Amino acid sequence: MRVWLGIAMLWSSCAMAEVYRWTDAQGQVHFGERPPAGAQRVEVRPQVIEGDADGRERAARWFDARREERDAARQQASQRRGERERECQGLERRLAALSQGGRYFSQDATGERHYYSDAQIEAARKALSDQMNGSCR
Repeated sequence: MRVWLGIAMLWSSCAMAEVYRWTDAQGQVHFGERPPAGAQRVEVRPQVIEGDADGRERAARWFDARREERDAARQQASQRRGERERECQGLERRLAALSQGGRYFSQDATGERHYYSDAQIEAARKALSDQMNGSCR
């Protein structure tokens, strides 16, 4: 609908322009908006062209396709926002767990625990904070 409104506004501004007709010394007929001396003003009426049924159907399909594309883009953006929110909530939980204190460890393939040092815990906190600042705020 906005497209048609824009076309109508553009068309109406074109229709309001004054057009002049003149003949030069060689007998050539010219038209323009800025007339030389002796030019005649010409009244120009916009021609209204009714589209045939096929043209209207093509236009309707085109507008429907654009609407579907817009809706799909909105849905994808909504899904990305939801995924980002879930990711941020997970980062917040991990950061809260690290901030509570305690002993943290990782397990290797054999099941052996490797406990984190204070420096490793602080580095993990900083990495989580940086990641949250980068993607969640």
